[in-house]
Amino acid sequence: MQQDHGPVIGRDGEVRDVAEVLCAGGASARVLLVTAEAGVGKTAVLDEARRRAVQEGTRVLRLAWEAAVDIPDPGCDLLLEDPDAGLLCFAAARRALVGAAAQDGELTGLSAFGAALADASRQAPFALVVDGVERMPRHVAETLGLLLRLFRPRGVPVVLAVRPGTAGDAVVGQLTAAADRLLELAPLCQADVAALVATHVAGRFGRPAEPALAEAVSRALGTLRGNPRAVLSVVDSLDERALLELDGKLCLAVPAGELRLSSDPAELLGIARPDATADSGTAEALLALAHMASRAEVRFDDVLSLLPSVDVQAVERRLDRLVADRVLIVDREGRLSFAVPALGASLRTLPVRHDVTGAHARLVTSVTDRLGAEATGSGHPRLADHVTAAGHRLDDELAVPVLLAAAREYARTDQPLSARAYASALRRMAPQDPRTPGVLHEASSLSLWHGDHAGLLAIGEPLLARLDAPDAEHAENAAGLEAVAGAWALAALHEHRSPYADDADPRYREALSRLPAAAGLAALGGRYGIGPATPVPVPAAHPPVAAHARRRSGPMPSPSELRLVGAAVGSLADLRRARQSLPSDAIDEAGLDRLRNAAAYGDLAGALAAVLGDRYAAAGDSIAARYLTMVDDYLAGDWDAALAAARGIEVRGRSDATAGASQSARALAAEIHCMRGDLERARAWLRRIPDTATHPLVTRARLGVRYGSGQAGEALELAWHDVRQAREAGLLAGVERVLVRIMWFALLQKKPSTARQAEEELQALHEEAASPMTHEAVLIARGIAHRDADSALAAHRLVQRRGDVHLAVLCCQCLTHVADDPRPWLTEATRNAHRLGMGRSFRTELTRAARRRNISMPRLRPTTDELTERDVKLVRMVSDGATNRQIAVALACSEKTVEQRLTRLFQRTGCRSRAELAAAWLDGNLARLGLLPRAAGPSPGTGR
Repeated sequence: MQQDHGPVIGRDGEVRDVAEVLCAGGASARVLLVTAEAGVGKTAVLDEARRRAVQEGTRVLRLAWEAAVDIPDPGCDLLLEDPDAGLLCFAAARRALVGAAAQDGELTGLSAFGAALADASRQAPFALVVDGVERMPRHVAETLGLLLRLFRPRGVPVVLAVRPGTAGDAVVGQLTAAADRLLELAPLCQADVAALVATHVAGRFGRPAEPALAEAVSRALGTLRGNPRAVLSVVDSLDERALLELDGKLCLAVPAGELRLSSDPAELLGIARPDATADSGTAEALLALAHMASRAEVRFDDVLSLLPSVDVQAVERRLDRLVADRVLIVDREGRLSFAVPALGASLRTLPVRHDVTGAHARLVTSVTDRLGAEATGSGHPRLADHVTAAGHRLDDELAVPVLLAAAREYARTDQPLSARAYASALRRMAPQDPRTPGVLHEASSLSLWHGDHAGLLAIGEPLLARLDAPDAEHAENAAGLEAVAGAWALAALHEHRSPYADDADPRYREALSRLPAAAGLAALGGRYGIGPATPVPVPAAHPPVAAHARRRSGPMPSPSELRLVGAAVGSLADLRRARQSLPSDAIDEAGLDRLRNAAAYGDLAGALAAVLGDRYAAAGDSIAARYLTMVDDYLAGDWDAALAAARGIEVRGRSDATAGASQSARALAAEIHCMRGDLERARAWLRRIPDTATHPLVTRARLGVRYGSGQAGEALELAWHDVRQAREAGLLAGVERVLVRIMWFALLQKKPSTARQAEEELQALHEEAASPMTHEAVLIARGIAHRDADSALAAHRLVQRRGDVHLAVLCCQCLTHVADDPRPWLTEATRNAHRLGMGRSFRTELTRAARRRNISMPRLRPTTDELTERDVKLVRMVSDGATNRQIAVALACSEKTVEQRLTRLFQRTGCRSRAELAAAWLDGNLARLGLLPRAAGPSPGTGR
């Protein structure tokens, strides 16, 4: 579906084919049949093709049959309409002949009508477009079929548009058989869907869409994926509350399952399936099913079992029809679901007359009455979600045995459902119930083994209630409950939620105060930028080495392993002491290096993976797992992927109640934007970080942004303050990069005493921490401050081996200043700086260094050159939907030249089509790649 005054996205080839048919009259005239499902864009393609054909000088008429479908006279029920000039007018004498002939019979009337058209085509040749053939009444279609026979010898090209699957009608079948060629419009590919979403969102909100938004829209459409009408219906349902602006892009800030169609209730079914029946009974059935299926699995037989016997056959036929119309899907197990999830989400927003909660309860009791509670749970574990959905309509005495039996049955085959059943059972069980400790242990162990952090967090409330029970401190209960609390704390840290944060429930802090081991694990987060830095409680005793071996078989870190993870952010002495309490083969030197590198970035998942190795349970979709990926992308130099990960983390923190905010991800995103020279976006990320956050990564980002904003003195002063705070708190990992930056900025500000102080502090830090990163930093500092080429070269080798593209660029920058032969270092720095998208200030520094060394800047591949003003004008016109001919007129060149320049633009930008090029312009990607000249002004998506 096209936008006003814009291109038909993803249909360039089809529009060109239709336009060519319309323009080919006379002996070359053909009949083209265009087929597509409803909403795919037949009318949009015909309108755009007609527009292009008219620009080429062809007169294109539309057969307007809709306004006269009730007129039975042959020849009078078809009106030829020129969209630019109104109805086609015949000479008065010819109109009189047509009217008289129409009274003599069908063939005579058609013959006269055909003769009139022949006169018209000789006076001004034209082409004919007929849309909606499948909706024509029978007598209109028969008339059109005869008319096609008159057009062919007179050289009138005709384009017919019809929905597939309607050729079963004999008359429509005859029309389709008369076509010389078939053109089928397929659903849009995902790249075109993304361009359509980006264009529409930019038009509505003035800002481009994050690519992940288009992916979520496609998933919500199910079998209508790629249908432009459905895509725009979902996008139109969004408002500002459902979107979050990050990096100038609008991201989806609500769960993807809430995406719905925007139409009125009466139109919902028509959008999903135009052929589907929509009587009141069907609508009510779909409403009830939408509400039930959102809470529990619903099968075909479930629906029938809830009905009185007199209604079963009627409802069964109705369901069969909905399945045949592809409104519903039934899998091999009989599970019912909506073919278009957005339709189900739309229906869930409407009130339902049926007692949905009661239906869930009746479905459960219909089985428990026959089998009993435990047998129902073990034999039909899928009913666990129905028990949960039934709520108070089922007694706890009946519900709990069903839930526990289902949880244990599904523990082997469906862990997420098992976790839900355990959590539901625990919410119903009394804290004093003797089964509660065992169920807590079963649930936590299952989720821990599968890395299901949401499942662990779901048992937080029952855990608190049990900890408050009178017998919780008994020896036989305390150990088990502390293990459960430790698993819960580990899950909370994986979701970057600290029990010690200001916005955390204080009941958890109070409970942890009675559980030293679990409290120590929770406090570990503060050393990795998750919540405030908190003293780590020391358990009264820890298991001997023999117990370590037993613990090494599971995913839960032992107290000794947790001490090692915590010590990685501090001194070498702390690290060695922590390592001594572990078996000698627990972790090797390479693992220690990975651990300390992760600690420098507040990467808890990376640190645990380094220590636990294969025992580390998959972190799933947790914030920690996403941040681990972000850090890897940052170090590897894929900064666009790292920023996409940061946006995903931020969005998940908004749309998922189990997730918290990641200050480390925000700081790293700010750091990337700072290095790219986009201080506005860097500041936007930093504003999301509380002032109380003092992790060295946050300090590093703040220092860079403040300095780049012209606040050099304040930047250095506050950075020194944060460094002292970090040192006092024992947070050494990552401080070395802050000190290198302080020294570099001090030298630029011509403050040699500050630079010397930073170098001395860096040397002292290295003596205390002695990590690979502090060693690299000391070598870089020597290269910068003392023009020591050997130190800078050694640092470059170490950084390359560890894998840190950004730090390698800084080493190359240093070597450009001090190496005997600066050319290879300048080339490498320039190439990698372009790869990272580093800002103009860094490129200016490289240019100055080249001038000082009396060498020229290296020339990179042509794809890195900025676009010219004429290129930018061409891109603007493409995004506005201009044809090659219009562009040629505007640029005073030939259409062939326009085609050649577009081909070169595709190569330079990496775009594969006009739609992708327009999307890259609208979402600001061309600007972020540095392809726009400075004088071109801001592109729509840059936000600047």
